[in-house]
Order: sequence, then structure tokens, then C-alpha cells
Amino acid sequence: MFFSIVIPLYNRPQEIDELLGSLTRQQYSLFEVIVVEDGSFKTAKHIVENYHDKLDIHYYEKRNEGQGFARNFGFARAKGDYFIVFDSDVIVPEDYLQQVAAGIQRDGWDAFGGPDAAHPSFTNIQKAISYSMTSPFTTGGIRGNKQHVGQFHPRSFNMGISRKVYEETHGFKLSRRSEDIEFSIRMVRQGFHVGLIPEAFVYHKRRATFEQFFKQTYGFGKGRIDIYQLFPDELKLVHTLPALFVVGLSGLVLLNLINWASRGQIPMLPLLCGMGNMVLLLYTFLLFLHAWFNTKSIRVAGFGVVAAYTQLIAYGLGFISNYYRHYANVHST
Repeated sequence: MFFSIVIPLYNRPQEIDELLGSLTRQQYSLFEVIVVEDGSFKTAKHIVENYHDKLDIHYYEKRNEGQGFARNFGFARAKGDYFIVFDSDVIVPEDYLQQVAAGIQRDGWDAFGGPDAAHPSFTNIQKAISYSMTSPFTTGGIRGNKQHVGQFHPRSFNMGISRKVYEETHGFKLSRRSEDIEFSIRMVRQGFHVGLIPEAFVYHKRRATFEQFFKQTYGFGKGRIDIYQLFPDELKLVHTLPALFVVGLSGLVLLNLINWASRGQIPMLPLLCGMGNMVLLLYTFLLFLHAWFNTKSIRVAGFGVVAAYTQLIAYGLGFISNYYRHYANVHST
């Protein structure tokens, strides 16, 4: 089978070089690469040109419309039996396409996704963020593993679809924010066989700072409400956990402030504060131990705790803010 790898790009020329370099080392050779520059003012044309003698690569520039429509632009020009979508900030293992081909032949997927992992070259913060996004102590534990909650929905950092899926769905319907989740749900509802190929993982750099990670996961939280508006039955209890965490954490901080201001004179309040603080401390301790066990680094584990709190708080705030906005709009009409 022949694969078309579609990579949307927006002002990230420094990232595409590593990704293209990893594609030159693929053990499976039947593929092309389509890079779609989505209205960038910092283009990667000069970098892509360096790979014309190493890859079957095609470079396009278009006006900015967002990553969803940039992928559709690539799909329309692809020759493959299957289209594979990568984010520009991934590195692909040498056997990736071999694992994909084997997974499709074994399970007959019409569409698929794979997990992500941290590469040894990543910074400690990137490794910590990668841990947080795949940890059972955060919502990331439901992503890219066999124990996911309900139907698996491929994500756009590592997603593949057959040509038939594209022809019958017409690709991405949303341009930005949760566009991959909406597309995955629609594929499943149209009867396509969609699943996980656990061996087909990529190294995903994600964000380089906690500030960037906060903004990204805040958007994820808002995006979940966007999906809820389109598919109300797709909102599961697990998706609300970060919002509940934010509410609980805020309540605990408030109780501690009241207890401090009253000098512990309010009945039962010191006990409630003590119990809440112990639960939070235990959670943090277990989170740190789990991160240390998985990353083999105390430093990364420490950053992992920061990443987990950043993820939960940012996602929860985004979820709450967009839910409130949706609720306010519904009741104002």
C-alpha cells in the first residue's frame, strides 16, 4: 500500500526539518510527503528544498485557514491509498510505516491513530509534558492506549485515514480547535472501522514551556465544549474531571484562607482543611512517584508534577469558561 503523509505548517520552519529528517530513515519506502504551508510568513520552503533528492516530497503554499483545512488541501492532492497526518512537532521512528502497514493488514482499519512518546533528545520540560499528557493521574491517561474510555478517537498529531474515508467524509469539517475529535466522531458514526495501532507511535515534542502548555490545554478544555455542542452524548464523566479538580482546588484554597483568617476558631473547619490538604498532598506524592518510575529522572518527575497541575487547571478553566459561555448563550435566546 502507498501512503501520503500530509503535514500542515504554520510559522514553524525549525520543526519540519527534524520531522523530514526522520522520514528519510523510514524502513518502508512506499510513501510521499505533502507539506502545506498555511499562510505562513516564516516559510519552510528553503528547508523542504533540501529534501527533494531524499524524499518524494511536494510543497504547497496557501492562504491561512487553519490546520484542518490545510490537511484537506493536502488530501485533495494526495496519491496514496492511505493518508497520514502528522503535526510538525513530531519525530517518526524508523519502523513507523512498517507498523502502520502491519496494523492495517492485521485489523483492517479504515482509520487509525497511534500513541506518542518522549524522545531522549527532548528537554526535561518536554519530557514532563509528554508524561503528563499520557499519565493515568491526568486526563492524558485515556489517550493512545488500549484502556481508553469508550470508542478510540485518533488525534491529528498521529492519524491515518483511507482514501475511501476522505472521499465519503470530505475530510475535516472544522478548521481549528478539536477539529480532529469532530472528524474522528464523524468517521465512527458513518460506520468506518476506526481504532488504535499501539505499535505506531511517534515522538511528540508538544510545547517547550509551561506557559505554552497552559495555553494549549486551555484550548483543549474549550474544545471539549465545542464537541459537546455538536455531539452532546460524547461528553463523558472523565472529560469533566479537570473542571471538578479546579473547583475542588479553589474550594480548598478558600477554606484554608478562611481558616487562617479565623485562627482556626470555626468548628470543623480545621479538620476539613486538614483532610483536604492531606488528600492533595497524597495525590501530589503519588503523582511524583509515578512520574519518577516512568521517566527514571527525579528532575523530570518534579517538572511532571508542575505539568500535571498545569494541564488539569488549564483544561478545567477552559472547559468551565466555554461551558459558561455556552450556557449563557442558550439562556439568553
